[in-house]
Amino acid sequence: MRFTALSAPSAARAAWVTLAAVVVALLLCALIFVFYGVSPGTVYGTMLRGTLGDSTGLAEVARRTIPLLLIGSGLALAFRAQFFNIGAEGQLLLGAVFAAGTGLFVPLPGPLLLPAMFIMGAVGGGLWAGIAAWLRRLNVNEILSTLMLNYIAVAVVTYLIAGPWKGKEVRGYIYTDLFPENGFLAVIPGTQVHWPTLVLGVAGALALQWVLSRSTFGYALRVVGENPGAARYVGLSAGRVATTVALITGGMAGLAGAGEVAGIHHRLLEAGQLSLGYGFTAVIVAWLARGNPALCLITAPVMAIILAGGDLLKIDLNMPFRVVDVFSGVILLCLISSEVFIRNRVTWGTGRPAGSKANG
Repeated sequence: MRFTALSAPSAARAAWVTLAAVVVALLLCALIFVFYGVSPGTVYGTMLRGTLGDSTGLAEVARRTIPLLLIGSGLALAFRAQFFNIGAEGQLLLGAVFAAGTGLFVPLPGPLLLPAMFIMGAVGGGLWAGIAAWLRRLNVNEILSTLMLNYIAVAVVTYLIAGPWKGKEVRGYIYTDLFPENGFLAVIPGTQVHWPTLVLGVAGALALQWVLSRSTFGYALRVVGENPGAARYVGLSAGRVATTVALITGGMAGLAGAGEVAGIHHRLLEAGQLSLGYGFTAVIVAWLARGNPALCLITAPVMAIILAGGDLLKIDLNMPFRVVDVFSGVILLCLISSEVFIRNRVTWGTGRPAGSKANG
C-alpha cells in the first residue's frame, strides 16, 4: 500500500472519507459493546428510540445541540485558520462567569439584563481565548495553553461559588443565589430548550460561514490556514488573524456559557454541572464539519444524539458512566486517522512507484 499526495483534495472526497470514518467508529464501538456483553443492536436501538423516537428525548437532543452548535461553529472557523483551540470548555465556563456576574450584581432594568448577560458572556469567553492567542505570539503552542486554561477556568468557578459569590441558602452543593427573574431566558414549555440561544446558534453558524466564504477577512483566514508561506509573501499577518479568530471562537463558547446559566440553571454552579463536556465534544462537531461553520447545523445534532443517547444507556442498560467518552474518543480517533486518506490517494501493489530506478 502506497500513499500519493493529492494537490487539491475535492470536497466530495472529504465528505466520503469522513462518512467512512464515522461508520468505522460505529463498528469499533459495536465491538466494544460485544466484549462488554451487550448487543450493538440493542445499544443503537435504545439510543435512537430514546432520542429521535420520543418527544422528551428530542427535547434533550435540542438542549445539547445549542452549546455544541455555538462552540462547534466557532471552532470550525478556528481550525480553518490553523488555530487549534482545545480550550472551549474553559471559555464556556468564563462566559458563564461573566454572564452570572452581570445577572447577580449589575442592576439593569428588565429588558436590558439578558442582552447584557450575553454580551458579557461573549466578552468573557473571548478574553479567555485571547490569552492563548497572546501566548502564541510568544511561541507558546495554543493546544497546550488552551488545554491548561481549561483547568484554571474550573478553579475560577469553584473559587467564586465557594467564596465571594456563594449563595446565602446553600446546603450541601455550592452555587450562587438565583438571578433576578428578568435574567431568566425563555424556554419551550415543558422542556429546557432555551430557544433564543438556539436561534442565536443557527444565526451565528450561518454568519460565520458568510464571513469565511464571502468576506475579505475570510479570504485572509483561508490563505493563512492553507498556505502560511503565501500569506507571509502577500503581507498577511498570521498572528493578527489568529488573534481575531481566537476572540471569535472564544466569544461563541462564551455565548454558550451564558445560555446555559440564563436558560437552564439561573445561577452559577460547579463546572461539572454547567457543562457536560460540551467544549471537548464540540471539537468533534467542528472536525466533522471540515472547517465549514454552516455544516455544524448537521454535525452538532448528530453529536447531541450521542450525548443524549449515552444518558439512556447508563439508565436503561446500566452501562458505565463514561460510555459517551468511549463514543467521542473513538470517533475523534477515526476522524484524525482519516485525514491521511483525504490528502492522499491509496495505491496497492508490489511494484516500485513510477519513475523509480532499480538498485545496482
